[in-house]
Amino acid sequence: MSSNTLRQKQRQPETTREFVQSIGKVTGGTLLAITMLSSSVIAGGLVGLAISFRNLPDVRSLRGYKPSETTHIYDIKGKMLASIHGEANREVVPLNGISPHLKRAVIAIEDSYFYSHRGVNGGAIARATMANFTTGRTVEGGSTLTMQLVKNLFLSPKRAISRKVAEAVLSLRVEQIFKKDQILEMYLNQIYWGHNNYGAQTAARSYFGKDVSKLNLAESAMMAGLIQSPEDLSPFVDLKAAKARQGDVLNRMRELGWITAEEETAARKQPIKLGKITSFQTSQMPYVTNEVTKELTRRFGRDAVLKGGMRIQTTIDSKMQRAAEDTARRWISTLNNQGVYADQMAIVSVDPRTQFIKAMVGGVDAKKSEYNRATQALRQPGSAFKPFVYYAAFASGRYSPDATILDAPVGYPDGYEMYYPQNYDRSFGGAMTLRRALEQSRNVPAVKLGQEIGLNKVVEICRSIGIKSPIDPVISLPLGAVDLTPLEMASAYATFANNGWYSDTTLIAQVADSSGNVILDNTPKPRLVLDSWASAALNDTLQGVITRGTATAAQIGRPAAGKTGTTSSERDIWFVGYVPQLATAVWVGNDNYSQLGQGATGGTFVAPIWRDFMSQALQDVPVEKFRPMSDFEKP
Repeated sequence: MSSNTLRQKQRQPETTREFVQSIGKVTGGTLLAITMLSSSVIAGGLVGLAISFRNLPDVRSLRGYKPSETTHIYDIKGKMLASIHGEANREVVPLNGISPHLKRAVIAIEDSYFYSHRGVNGGAIARATMANFTTGRTVEGGSTLTMQLVKNLFLSPKRAISRKVAEAVLSLRVEQIFKKDQILEMYLNQIYWGHNNYGAQTAARSYFGKDVSKLNLAESAMMAGLIQSPEDLSPFVDLKAAKARQGDVLNRMRELGWITAEEETAARKQPIKLGKITSFQTSQMPYVTNEVTKELTRRFGRDAVLKGGMRIQTTIDSKMQRAAEDTARRWISTLNNQGVYADQMAIVSVDPRTQFIKAMVGGVDAKKSEYNRATQALRQPGSAFKPFVYYAAFASGRYSPDATILDAPVGYPDGYEMYYPQNYDRSFGGAMTLRRALEQSRNVPAVKLGQEIGLNKVVEICRSIGIKSPIDPVISLPLGAVDLTPLEMASAYATFANNGWYSDTTLIAQVADSSGNVILDNTPKPRLVLDSWASAALNDTLQGVITRGTATAAQIGRPAAGKTGTTSSERDIWFVGYVPQLATAVWVGNDNYSQLGQGATGGTFVAPIWRDFMSQALQDVPVEKFRPMSDFEKP
């Protein structure tokens, strides 16, 4: 029904039943005269009083008013992951996006003369005053929609004559500045509907599981009836009371001639399918949504995130995320049964082509601990750091994977002492290729390469591929004497997988405001930061780690590269590996840094976890080979 139609309907006199209830024995013509006189007297008096209310808020501020809105977080394919908000759970929609049934129902039950009064309805006030005086208590209100709006926006809920007068004055001012449809739109988006739902859109989704534009007459009447007492009349709380109130609304709409008797009867009989309470729901993927919230809060501020109605598209693949979460839960129990006493695990996957984070698990159970070990836990990577040293050697142009290095005793001055690197098995292998040394994770060759290439060069390479954690160029750095996060490891390895091309790693693809305007666009901007031949050489060498080295338990039936990591104290065990389309880091350890158990290594215990997850994540992904070294020019 259009606004003009509503205006025409509102010019009809009120029904006999209302007339008798409000005044008693006064005739209809007398009531109309009294109503017109009351409206004129009250409106005129209030205009005069307005001069003395100079300290009231300036309603012109509503021209730029934006109510707080709920922010929504989605995965890369548009699946909802979480909704976050401050006090008010709200989503603003334009008036033409609201069901006509709901607009008519609200106006009918709350302010049937909305389109004919100027902010204050003198007749309604007179009727309410008489009804309240007769009963000795407040049983009827005389507030218009405009008065309810200004009360919610500007005034306290305290019942007092001064507040009511201020409410009326502000309503007159609002009606002078804004059109009726603008006021109705603000009202329907501002009003409280119960269960922390503010605005018609959020309420419709909560009560009926649908957009407000799709509400039918029965649903609209029930929702309009909630405004009087949202919590008490909620169908989630008392469906019988909600149905009774729905009947009141439908009856009023029929009396006004806005629906027929047949439409009323049909709406009363229509089954109501309820949705579910949507406010204060926990996130489906807390490690992801918490990290997103932190990042955007740093960038835009807390209020913008909680109240700005952002639409956040993350880079997360929900299916892959679920697989990672399930893998972590299953394997932590399996490890304990195998004698590895670990309480935590982190899994993080990055797409090498975009540096988008596809899955992020910061712990075994987010309900027990939301501390995100994937992004916050700084742990020693052990031998998983060696690829950075080997890449530096290849990039220098002095080494190839088949160059020879001597695995023999050696010592280096370290302050006032000498440092003598040892292999994991305490043996020495003599002359061997760099390929063989990395496949077998020999420590002595890695330390030698670090000294020959220069540890500052290794640190510089780490910085170029996104590692921001502090790194000291100590002699034992090639063996993982540094604290890094699983995310840093996955991101760095992803750059190797992409032959040296790097974009800033991110969990957020795009952010739009509530109007759909893009305010953050993280479209990848790849840049070549590593030598492509050296990256291809490293990829070729790390494939051998899986096919015949320390990580044969990571074989997944397709070309894959990776490296195991085990700290000398056996407190951290790793496997970081990749295919051309996905790089994944898996870390296992204890929050209190206690030892995992004798013989706990990344190759034995973590490589199978990586294999399990990657087999699921790559199930529908075509097999792709790494580009050979021959495709690139050697430095």
